[in-house]
Amino acid sequence: MSEIEKLRADEFIHTLQFDSQGLIPAVIQDAGDQAVLMVGYMNQTSLQQTLDSGRVTFWSRSRKRLWTKGETSGHWLLVKNIYTDCDRDTLLIQAEAIGPTCHTNKRSCFSWMLE
Repeated sequence: MSEIEKLRADEFIHTLQFDSQGLIPAVIQDAGDQAVLMVGYMNQTSLQQTLDSGRVTFWSRSRKRLWTKGETSGHWLLVKNIYTDCDRDTLLIQAEAIGPTCHTNKRSCFSWMLE
């Protein structure tokens, strides 16, 4: 059985290793069956908004703005758990997906497999 260290939200953000652009990758996993749904990037503001609202919010690298998954589609990602890896430079967010996660209307953005 693995040991999970629990931190308060205000402590948690300050332990993370954001990259030179102030971003950290976030792997989104279905909290039920643990399927990987998508990967996005967060900055400190989007992570704090995620913690405050319970809905996953990313930093859009292309649009250079915050975006909450589901804000236009209604396909929300509701946070259940947030983990960090041992280097504290990647997040794993377990979420309940309300509707398809991918903009292609598929459950997961990972729908292509190498033969």
